Amino acid sequence: MSGGVDSSAAAALLLEQGYEVIGITLKLWPQDCVSRAEDKCCGPQAVADARAVCHRLNIPFYLMDEAGEFQQHVIRYFAEEYKAGRTPNPCVMCNERLKFGRLLHRADQLGAAYVATGHYARLERHNGRVLLKRGRDLRKDQSYFLFSLRQEQLARALFPLGELTKDQTRGVARHCRLKTADKEESMEICFVPDHDYGRFLQQANLVQKHRGEIVDLRGRVLGHHDGIEFFTIGQRKGLGVASDRPLYVVDLDAANNRVIVGEAPALLRQEFIAERCNWIAWAEPPGAFEATVKIRYNHPGTPATIEPQTEGRARVRLHEPQRAVTPGQAAVFYQDDLVVGGGWITR
Repeated sequence: MSGGVDSSAAAALLLEQGYEVIGITLKLWPQDCVSRAEDKCCGPQAVADARAVCHRLNIPFYLMDEAGEFQQHVIRYFAEEYKAGRTPNPCVMCNERLKFGRLLHRADQLGAAYVATGHYARLERHNGRVLLKRGRDLRKDQSYFLFSLRQEQLARALFPLGELTKDQTRGVARHCRLKTADKEESMEICFVPDHDYGRFLQQANLVQKHRGEIVDLRGRVLGHHDGIEFFTIGQRKGLGVASDRPLYVVDLDAANNRVIVGEAPALLRQEFIAERCNWIAWAEPPGAFEATVKIRYNHPGTPATIEPQTEGRARVRLHEPQRAVTPGQAAVFYQDDLVVGGGWITR
């Protein structure tokens, strides 16, 4: 329970359905953490709100310390990806390693059969497999962030909000008179509430500035930067180079600490490789198949042909070129509402 309306309503719905419910908030930061909004992540206000909801629902509440695991599996990953010239997706990693990793271990200690969250996604069982589907409210659908969950994790997951809209969720909370019913929604990375991930990385002493070159596609030096960690593919603002045409970051050369820029057409890609693929619809993928691929969470999706390869890789051939296909981001494959699988975009 994050202290927000979604997890609060999820707990209330499970009680109505006859489950025995235990409220858990994960403490993900040490006491000397970097500055952040106090109601985000596991800040004091968020913890207080989660505890108040559990008191209102008359269910047990536990604050469990997973700061070490969060630092290792999410924060360190976040920094290392930027150092490697990739753009991380910490929410996917947090779901896989914390919410449906460490929290499942905690559930075993408490004798709990399931871990439930406030994600907008649906689960169905078919032919011995647990299938992941989009949430009914497509504006709030969060199945993208769950693509890496394995069958044993999905089998013990519950998503009570999967059939609801956000307005209906708030209605549940109001009906139960929960203090989080009208709480403002959080859309940013929970540990970077001001969206300035570069400042976070520096304040947390995870990266140091190191001067490098900004070059064009022919290798000509146009300017200098303080480190590739502060850039992402598709970025236009903050380049600090003069040009009579708009320039964008089109690639990041980690080995040489170079930011490569070009005009908008250079951002288009029609093919890429996804690695560390996780297949949800099948134990082993068939031959090439057609799907809609989302190359980042807010991407609308585009038709593609997926060709599974060896060692957990897949070649993704987009039917229409897409802008800013970014290494480090998740590529998630859909057939209608079904998440058939996904992987991590690589160069």
